Amino acid sequence: MKDVIIIGGGPAGLTAAIYAARSGKSVLLFEGKSFGGQISKSHKVENYPGFEEISGYELSMKLKGQAELFGTEIISHKVKAVAEKEGIFTVTADKDYEARAVIFALGTEPKKSGIPDEDKLIGRGLSYCATCDGNFFRGREVAVIGGGNTAVQDALYLSDICKKVYLVHRRDSFRAEKNLVEKAQEKENIEFVMNSVLLSAEASPVIKSITVENKESGEKTEIPVNGLFLAIGQTPLTAEFSDLLPLDSYGYVQAGEDCKVRDGVYVCGDCRQKDIRQLTTATADGTVAATKAVEYLDS
Repeated sequence: MKDVIIIGGGPAGLTAAIYAARSGKSVLLFEGKSFGGQISKSHKVENYPGFEEISGYELSMKLKGQAELFGTEIISHKVKAVAEKEGIFTVTADKDYEARAVIFALGTEPKKSGIPDEDKLIGRGLSYCATCDGNFFRGREVAVIGGGNTAVQDALYLSDICKKVYLVHRRDSFRAEKNLVEKAQEKENIEFVMNSVLLSAEASPVIKSITVENKESGEKTEIPVNGLFLAIGQTPLTAEFSDLLPLDSYGYVQAGEDCKVRDGVYVCGDCRQKDIRQLTTATADGTVAATKAVEYLDS
């Protein structure tokens, strides 16, 4: 029997492990894929306090090592199910494990565009986070794919540091808020490419251009860019636990800033319903979730 089981080994889950273990609790953490989550794929991280520059993988390994240093037991296995009975949680992975509290740090995954070799282009010019990686393309030409608030905000952010930004959207109007679209229209270095879908990206070895197709005319156009930012949405990895977690219409866990779902159940990181999803907000969530779990266990 463990005090706390944490599901997810991204920045939020690993931070929760550090805080729970430092509080003297027995902690078991599961990660079914790669430690660090999406940030582990970032070639360079420059916006995490305390590090002028560090790779996402190195930062992830530091967090993992710190969690283990304080006594966290880590198992590289996907959690298949979680059941609750009389205040005890049974977590099924390679076998059944029990705990008195559980922290869900499930994370999200970016929606893919479906272009050829998309996964191979990550780190070679393709990114799902403009605020994370935009500075690497300072003074260069980039493209943003999407039509919601995130896409337009990304284009505005990039327009301040990049030479030119192509904003590609598959419809003739944006879903983004009107004021954001108006701000983008005022930017001389943002070019709108409407009614168009992304077909492919040419890389050798880094991205040199993208090809888009106009949905009305069928015309294909090659656009020379160095960076490609996909802002077509995120998918929270929560569906398997919908029987235990209250989800909103988008699949995010409904929990406030205390990260509490109910006694013994906590959530942290990008899978939680909130406005800002950054590396720092993920670790902050991990801190809060673990602290609240410890308070519950001590009570």
